[in-house]
Amino acid sequence: MTAVLRDLDKGTYQAPNKITAAAWFQEWLNVFCANKVKPLTFQSYEGIIKNHIVPTIGAMELQAIKGTHIQKIYNTMSAAGLSGKTVKNVGAVLHKSFKVAVKQGLIAANPCEGAELPKTELHEITPLTDDEIPVFLAAIDRSPMRNAFAFCLFSGLREGECLGLSWKQVDFKKGRITINQQLQKEKKKGGRCYIAPSPKNSKARTIEPPPVAFEYLYAERVKQMENRLSAGAAWSNPDDLVFTDESGRHYAISTFYKRFKKIVAAIGRPDTRPHDLRHPNVKHRTKNFSTFFETI
Repeated sequence: MTAVLRDLDKGTYQAPNKITAAAWFQEWLNVFCANKVKPLTFQSYEGIIKNHIVPTIGAMELQAIKGTHIQKIYNTMSAAGLSGKTVKNVGAVLHKSFKVAVKQGLIAANPCEGAELPKTELHEITPLTDDEIPVFLAAIDRSPMRNAFAFCLFSGLREGECLGLSWKQVDFKKGRITINQQLQKEKKKGGRCYIAPSPKNSKARTIEPPPVAFEYLYAERVKQMENRLSAGAAWSNPDDLVFTDESGRHYAISTFYKRFKKIVAAIGRPDTRPHDLRHPNVKHRTKNFSTFFETI
């Protein structure tokens, strides 16, 4: 009674309730996240709750959860070999949900404040060197995704932005490209691909890649026109995408990644990821881009 009176005086009193963590997180997801966050973000939250939160603290009453329980989640995930980034993502969902629970008067304080996230180890970026770029261009020459791979290298686009690029975003006359969408895949088995705003803040950005980037776009346009004539009635490219297969369908993100990894492994750079292509400053190299092709 003394403790209750003290909490009343401080304004921190919480009426006892039997709400479980599992019930609260589901309510938070449905009420405070649905239709308020992007579909991919919602799916990510849903997966984190299902795989990491409910199995650990789901059966506990919300008011009984302390910082030690949250810390045990972090420690268990780290001990299982999960990356610091994965643990951090789980921590973000926990913190956001508990923050809303505090605002709703369900708990007095956010238990995440009493836990410490592990340090996130940044993935080392391993861009292609000046000498490796001609070798890479030679290696992709026979690939059906040749133009997409090269365009990523010379434009600095992310793979999702490259695969989601539409012709209406390309201005050949001014040498500009507007980036306002990307190709994404639902994070679930058999998930569909869809066009989503890019970047995260949904604000478009304009880039002016070097002329060599447009050379690959021209090549892709010619190839696409030939494929369209060959496909006839079977052609289907409703989003007017730049990079498509023989029938006009978008490339699968997983196929793009696997083929890229196979190519870089063949040239002795198995550590390179598609994302690494956007980091080298290739603009100064492409002022006289013909030298690249002379060395191949």
